[in-house]
Amino acid sequence: MRASPAIAVEQLRLSVAPMMDWTDAHCRAFHRVLAPHARLYSEMVHANAVIHGDRARLLAMDPSEHPVALQLGGSEPALLAQAARIGAEHGFDEINLNCGCPSDRVQAGRFGACLMREPALVADSVAAMIDAIPDTPVTVKCRLGVDDDHEWSRFLAFIDTIADAGCRTFVVHARNAWLQGLSPKENREVPPLRYDWAYQLKRERPELQVIVNGGIADAAEATAHLAHVEGAMLGRAAYHTPYLLHELDVAWFGGESRTRGELLRAYRPYVEAQLARGVFLKHIVRHILGLFAGQPGGRAFRQVLSEGGHKRGADWSLVEQALALTERERAAA
Repeated sequence: MRASPAIAVEQLRLSVAPMMDWTDAHCRAFHRVLAPHARLYSEMVHANAVIHGDRARLLAMDPSEHPVALQLGGSEPALLAQAARIGAEHGFDEINLNCGCPSDRVQAGRFGACLMREPALVADSVAAMIDAIPDTPVTVKCRLGVDDDHEWSRFLAFIDTIADAGCRTFVVHARNAWLQGLSPKENREVPPLRYDWAYQLKRERPELQVIVNGGIADAAEATAHLAHVEGAMLGRAAYHTPYLLHELDVAWFGGESRTRGELLRAYRPYVEAQLARGVFLKHIVRHILGLFAGQPGGRAFRQVLSEGGHKRGADWSLVEQALALTERERAAA
């Protein structure tokens, strides 16, 4: 255990951020193999979709995923409460309200990052959700502000308003969201990171659990945050270099370090169960392409799976083929 001695192991939270079109059930099952202690998050789902849509698809979850959170989008307290109840009934361990996504579609629906300017509405939504699911934690993921909001007092007032409604855990993407002029990708890169605001929040509100998010690229950086807050949420780094999750899980929580090949083969029972249900291999292996990122043979691993995964009848043998080729190249190197 290499975390700050001020933070107990049971307080730590290693989280994988919700990412649209990426963190589906196949991805989360893979990440669970890599990191047994991580908190996994679903893709953001609008409350209306949960209530009226295809729940079997939208709320798909394998039992191996726990603990896993459902992230909701929306701005109507009654609908969010209903969706939260449905999510809890489907077995999600946490319901998270998104107050950080800056996309045009989200803004048009009056949810996501634009809610940073409506703390009372967010508080009403959180209170309604907590009333609906008293036994399941309700958390909030937010930014520091929107556009040119750079006042600490405004950010703290937002947090305090939501905390007064009963929320005790905040995932803070430590940069502003620009609602005009920047794409979602640029919103993850252009506004400057200010981790010190997340740290200050923890100092001034020690009773809250604060998880920092945004721009975390490696294990050393993620671990450094533990001197100030209870955890770190990783997004694209966890997806594109997934072995990082395993390294962090071992470093923070203990356990045996396993090779990439061992971890991949531990994923086999899930993959074969999905194939038996009629899922095409391509929908699963797209999430493992980065397992050997930066390693000898990593390119060959990606190439074999990318070229063969879409073919009819592709099965686990293709994964073994990719792994064998990778291991030969690694041995030669």
